[in-house]
Amino acid sequence: MRGRTRIAHLPEHAGQEVTLGGWVTHRRSKGKIAFLVIRDGTGICQLVASVRDVDEETFARMEKVTQESAVLVRGTVREDRRAPGGYEVLVRELEIVGPADEYPISPKEHGIEFLLDHRHLWLRHRRPWAILRVRHEIVQACRDFFYDNEFVLVDSPILTPAACEGTSTLFETDYFGEKAYLSQSGQLYLEPAAMAFDRVYCFGPTFRAEKSKTRRHLTEFWMIEPEIAWAGLDEVMELAERLVSYVVERVLERRRTELEILERDTSKLEAVAPPFPRMSYDEAAEVLLRPENVARAKEAGAPPFEPGNDLGAMDETILGELHDRPVMIHRYPARVKAFYMEPDPENPDRALCVDVIAPEGYGEIIGGSERIHDPGLLRRRIEEHGLPEEAFRWYMDVRRFGGVPHGGFGMGIERVVAWICGTRHIRETIPYPRTINRIYP
Repeated sequence: MRGRTRIAHLPEHAGQEVTLGGWVTHRRSKGKIAFLVIRDGTGICQLVASVRDVDEETFARMEKVTQESAVLVRGTVREDRRAPGGYEVLVRELEIVGPADEYPISPKEHGIEFLLDHRHLWLRHRRPWAILRVRHEIVQACRDFFYDNEFVLVDSPILTPAACEGTSTLFETDYFGEKAYLSQSGQLYLEPAAMAFDRVYCFGPTFRAEKSKTRRHLTEFWMIEPEIAWAGLDEVMELAERLVSYVVERVLERRRTELEILERDTSKLEAVAPPFPRMSYDEAAEVLLRPENVARAKEAGAPPFEPGNDLGAMDETILGELHDRPVMIHRYPARVKAFYMEPDPENPDRALCVDVIAPEGYGEIIGGSERIHDPGLLRRRIEEHGLPEEAFRWYMDVRRFGGVPHGGFGMGIERVVAWICGTRHIRETIPYPRTINRIYP
């Protein structure tokens, strides 16, 4: 609506008459004065009306308007440190544009399943509002980081003919009589693009059909994935370190208000700066096998760590809590990692890969590696993993026609949002979570 002022810009209009559009969050009256609090997506504002300054009809609307009704308000901006945001509006006119029936989310406590069933309305409330504004900042920070570092955005397809991470976690669909799958990662399609543009990245939804019910898993989530030509594992780790540090610094700089709403201890985020500690998988295994850590995992009911296996959620928690910033675990056993990872020339049983584990028990936020660039070795790995060679013919071409060492990683946006916001469950970090038992709304 033309001429409407957004609440975030009220300080620029002190003493002036403005028009606000928003939704009612609170209402109260005190004798001949009525108060409303409205929000408009940029902030909240208190509206004040006196029977001396408005007509009877306007004052009656102020007293009777229901929670989450949409209103259009005209009035004068006044500075008041006691008011939310430090400014309030003295109402001259108030129009109810979209009246709300009995709003289902009341100030009382509601269970998480009820709130998720009403996620389309719950988005309006302070906590999800703050989390998703932090998410917005994280996504924009990533885009700015890659743009400033001369990466080219290349959109990978969502429909693919074969698996990237493993055949057991695919969503299958019919593609005009042929089998197709929802993408598990944009990485495979980025690798050819790296040979064209040197530095590339993609950002989009990814899908995993594993039947997991943990607080760290979604079936649909978003990943940002860079890929770099002429890069080895060291360059991949250095890029991940720089990206994570930049994102955290950006959120601290621009989203303090939202972090305060979430009651996030920002001192823990302020410690996040390069260099990040680095541990080999074998060093991490030694830590996990210490008696006190074995006992802790057992007490938590977590599967015991077994050398040679991938890390579990409790393993990541234990390792992450050792440091005040993310820790990089590198050179996992090749047999537990993806087929495309380059083996360590000094120990071929180990892959040149890295997982970045967030502190405070938030687990893995990044997984990456140097990629195999030898066509013969890649063909053998495809066979060993039981993958259809014909579906990866184009992927082999990247190695057959001028292949060079290259590497990259994937960063899960929701896991980063959960860590930075300090929320324990990943379902709060995406507008409409998709889990093994939820596809509504």
